Amino acid sequence: MTDDVAVGSSTGPFTGDPPRRPIHRAWIVAGVTLAGLVAAAAFRSSTGVLLEPVEQEFGWSRTTTSGAVSLNLVLYGLTAPFAAALMERFGIRRIVTVSLIAVGLASAATTLMTSAWHLWVLWGFVIGIGTGSMALVFGAIVANRWFVSHRGLVTGIFSAANATGQLVFLPAIAYAATQHGWRSAALVVAGLALLVSVLVALLLPDRPSDRGLLPYGATAESEREASEARVAAASRPVTSPGRTAVAVLGRVSRTWTFWALVLTFWVCGWSTNGLIQTHFIPAAHDHGMGTQTAAGLLALVGIFDIAGTIASGWLTDRVDSRVLLAIYYGGRGLSLLAIDAVLAPDVQPGLWVFIVFYGLDWVATVPPTVALCRQHFGLADSGIVFGWVFASHMVGAGVGASIAGWVRTSSGSYSSAWLLASGLCFASVVVALSIPRRRDTSTFPPEVASSHSA
Repeated sequence: MTDDVAVGSSTGPFTGDPPRRPIHRAWIVAGVTLAGLVAAAAFRSSTGVLLEPVEQEFGWSRTTTSGAVSLNLVLYGLTAPFAAALMERFGIRRIVTVSLIAVGLASAATTLMTSAWHLWVLWGFVIGIGTGSMALVFGAIVANRWFVSHRGLVTGIFSAANATGQLVFLPAIAYAATQHGWRSAALVVAGLALLVSVLVALLLPDRPSDRGLLPYGATAESEREASEARVAAASRPVTSPGRTAVAVLGRVSRTWTFWALVLTFWVCGWSTNGLIQTHFIPAAHDHGMGTQTAAGLLALVGIFDIAGTIASGWLTDRVDSRVLLAIYYGGRGLSLLAIDAVLAPDVQPGLWVFIVFYGLDWVATVPPTVALCRQHFGLADSGIVFGWVFASHMVGAGVGASIAGWVRTSSGSYSSAWLLASGLCFASVVVALSIPRRRDTSTFPPEVASSHSA
């Protein structure tokens, strides 16, 4: 039995949606990719559970432990464009397998640490780079390579993996840490990462052509164009992945579209990870709400995030991505104007509306942002371009978290922080709509793509 339909089969040289099997290999690849993204998210969700027991055992301050987490966040974002270049050069399977093994071994090694610098090296440096190599650029590259039909939907599913990882594994990690100590929780994460690394090594081909297949929904004509693009790219001088990532940045930074995507995604990071994820619980506590209640509400944001991101992916296949971004940022700005009014000691109906909306909108911006990178910069460079855009997201998150903390310390209230973030979201509406309309150049050869995106 063959994998789907191979080259030279009776149904033709290639097929994007073969009749012989109901499931195209692309969907198996998508499942393995989702497992890798969930494994990375599992570690990222474990840090909040493990911080306090680690501090209690070693006597380290919150400054020491949070500094390691901050290093992790910075490297998580900055690794993305270089990881995309490495995937283009050495293949997705190799890079993701090595990254998962690094995360697994580093998580296991934390059980042996004795000094604070061990924490910084393992949590901050190794796991920061490892999880950064499996950030959203990983899912974006897989979706672009393996799917023509339903690209937006698949990108939405991948984008929801972070929330899925937190929802599925955070209770297990918290239980293990409470009942058996933080080392057992670290070993749970290590085992998960190493298990998924085996799945990736066995079941994740780099490209459909490696199995004699077309991307899902592709045609023979579009595949010939894509093959010409790959041949042209292969004929170019070989450069290091780092130089490739910087070279792509140099090219795209001369366009307004790139900076518009950077600015809007910077605001996305500010208003989600930086502001709400970091400060919602203490802000709710300022209004008299219990910490456990606030934490439960934040977990519900993750639940609605899954539905919202998948729905956004579905819409991205059908609606102008610029319009979607304008709607998402505009709605987020309005909700931030209302947050002070809905926070109270008890959960009021208005707060439920905020939680549901913010959850649906949390990373709904990812599928249309990925689509715009592909449409304007072509399939060959879109993964690296999105890596740089994603880096701006994490920088925005760090800046937003710091400024909101400074506002709370200096004024005793988060009110100005909500207003500032709301204003940035409204500005993002204008920026998103200023992006020029472009055809999707994902299946064009490089020289054709360049003429469409110039």
